Amino acid sequence: MKLKEIRQPGAYSYVFSKYADPVVTVQPGETVAIYTKDAFEDRVSKPTDRPSQILEGDPNPQTGPIYIEGAEPGDTLAVHLLNIEATRDYAVSAHKPGLGGLTPTSATPMLAEPMPEKVYVYKIADGMVTYNEKMSYPWRPFIGTIATAPRIEALSALTPFTHGGNMDTPETKPGNIVYLPVNVPGAYFYTGDVHAGQGDGELCGFALEIAAKVTCRFELIKGKSINWPRIESANELMVIGSARPMEDAARIAYMELIEWMAEDFGWDKYDAHQALSQIGRMSVGNMVDTYYSLVAKIDKKYL
Repeated sequence: MKLKEIRQPGAYSYVFSKYADPVVTVQPGETVAIYTKDAFEDRVSKPTDRPSQILEGDPNPQTGPIYIEGAEPGDTLAVHLLNIEATRDYAVSAHKPGLGGLTPTSATPMLAEPMPEKVYVYKIADGMVTYNEKMSYPWRPFIGTIATAPRIEALSALTPFTHGGNMDTPETKPGNIVYLPVNVPGAYFYTGDVHAGQGDGELCGFALEIAAKVTCRFELIKGKSINWPRIESANELMVIGSARPMEDAARIAYMELIEWMAEDFGWDKYDAHQALSQIGRMSVGNMVDTYYSLVAKIDKKYL
């Protein structure tokens, strides 16, 4: 069967919502290749380009919405991430005034001057992403934004929340399954903001941003609802919580992981709480977005 390729036919979306017309309908079980632009709209390609001057609004163009045939509220959409390919030979990152974990922002105003704007262009070759001899990193691709539509509101493509969104968690990578709640008929799936790699927290606000081809397969889990995005790898179960302050994101992620352990693996909730206190792990997806995203994890061998 020929792989269905999905390219945005018109304007990209900058919100996650049910109010746009779907760009394509996909059947459960179908494998598709989704083409995405980078967070800079593919408009930053050299060190002299300035995102603050080039971008008219917030970054993160999304491919979608993609209508999943048969998806209904109360279902769970399982997205099997099969492969990520860069569609060009470079990645871009930047320091942008008003964005980042160590610079004044609208949410954390300070007397200090904002960080000066600077663009970094990295070459992608031979499994490495390279800026210079000191700054050369392995190719570690993952999806920054992956979401279904919220039930009523339209949320910015910068926002992570219960629907998924801009979680920027390196765990959304090939080989893993991302579980998302279905809030509206058809699910209205979106994705974009693909990265060639990222450190915990996405400290400056931009990872190694790339344009990409994302190959995935959709599966519907009928009649099973989840409250927050989940991820499954060959060895781990993970839940993503997004909130401010960061400790609330941690509480959400761990509480939802306890619920998963209880529902699907027969754990007593208090025993699960005790187990996670001893062998649970947590990583930071982002510490710069409208909400912060934390990932709670447990190795499957303990289940």
